[in-house]
Amino acid sequence: MIRLPLSDEIAVAIAQVVNDATPVPTRKPSHADIESLVYRYKLVDGDPNLNGFSFGKAKRVNAILIWAIEYDLDAGEAFISALLSLIKGLGGFRQESPNYVGEEAIQNLKSSFEGEGISLASDGVIMPLVLDNFSDKEIEKFLQSYIRRAKKGASDAALLAGTAKDLLEAVAAHVITRILGDYPQKNFPTLLGLAFHLLELSTPKTQGKSSQTKRFEISLYELGCTINNMRNKQGTGHGRPFLPTISEAEAKAAIESMGMISEFLLSKLKGKLHI
Repeated sequence: MIRLPLSDEIAVAIAQVVNDATPVPTRKPSHADIESLVYRYKLVDGDPNLNGFSFGKAKRVNAILIWAIEYDLDAGEAFISALLSLIKGLGGFRQESPNYVGEEAIQNLKSSFEGEGISLASDGVIMPLVLDNFSDKEIEKFLQSYIRRAKKGASDAALLAGTAKDLLEAVAAHVITRILGDYPQKNFPTLLGLAFHLLELSTPKTQGKSSQTKRFEISLYELGCTINNMRNKQGTGHGRPFLPTISEAEAKAAIESMGMISEFLLSKLKGKLHI
């Protein structure tokens, strides 16, 4: 199952596909179905219906997701992935089904996911967008969305939808492509080192533009290489992105660091290209 991104916009769009007002008031998933997922992903504290209120399905799901964005993003992303799989299995994306969610709700959700690098087909099939098919500005928009998730420690944010690259590797490749027009297929330390060099940043082998920040820049480069070494190379794209010997706390810190380094490189790229 693809882990889906969660944002305020997506929370609203997800709520629309479980709306119990149109077109069929009793269409599934039921409140019991939603509650089952709430318990599975430990979102009880964010569920108003389990805390003394009686919300309709749409308002209930929206409240759960808004709470998750603030307090447990990983659980919220797992919840919406499971919820959409459930809706698809119940016929929510088939027009002839009594549980059909409606064309407008599907289009709104499709648009919300596209902004996060995810493609939603009309039949409910979800796939990562292939970023190579987009403009530089669109690619940078998608990269920024993953950087935001990485900085929050989202468990799959080390992976970039649409490619086999880690977020930091994808950012380094984007930097090189924007400056040189293409990038060589090199090992990660060489690729990251080239991106740093083109941005006039220091690495252990090169002197950057500013001697005052040399130690800081080298530390970022070495941290990026260390995080790459922690990666589960056999598992990229499926499940946990880090080796099983890496603790959850270490993985979260690594992902947040990856987001920080990626954001730093993109900001330097914008400064260099004056964009």
